[in-house]
Amino acid sequence: MAGLVPFNRKNKEISTNTGFEDFYNVLDDFFSNDWPFRRSLTHDTFKVDVEDNGNEYFVEAEVPGIDKKDINVELNDGKLMISITMDERNESKKKNFIHRERRYSSMSRSIYLEDAKSDGIKAKLENGLLKIVIPKEEKPNNSITIDVE
Repeated sequence: MAGLVPFNRKNKEISTNTGFEDFYNVLDDFFSNDWPFRRSLTHDTFKVDVEDNGNEYFVEAEVPGIDKKDINVELNDGKLMISITMDERNESKKKNFIHRERRYSSMSRSIYLEDAKSDGIKAKLENGLLKIVIPKEEKPNNSITIDVE
């Protein structure tokens, strides 16, 4: 009897979903160890805002539930890269596991800041927000007037 699937009169398969799966998924989310902190990080990436304050850039990244040891910030040739790597393992001395979970994830964002100065950059993680202040290099005035003869 393998392969028997309920169908309707138009020979379309009928879902065996009882309607409770969404409810059970909400309960699983609610009772998981990291709800709601890392939910935003399970979808693609994290949100970043960049402000130009004249003589410096202010970058703010939303990274709720992330430890600073899991964050790496680099500036290379005007490219700011913020990357996060999480390696979660529930270590236990028990050997007869019925259920055991691990999670590894990484994500990064890159922003090009043409006149970013590599000296004097400050980064601080506070209440799930990574705040980075990047000074700007002064642009030399390469404009000159040429006399016409």
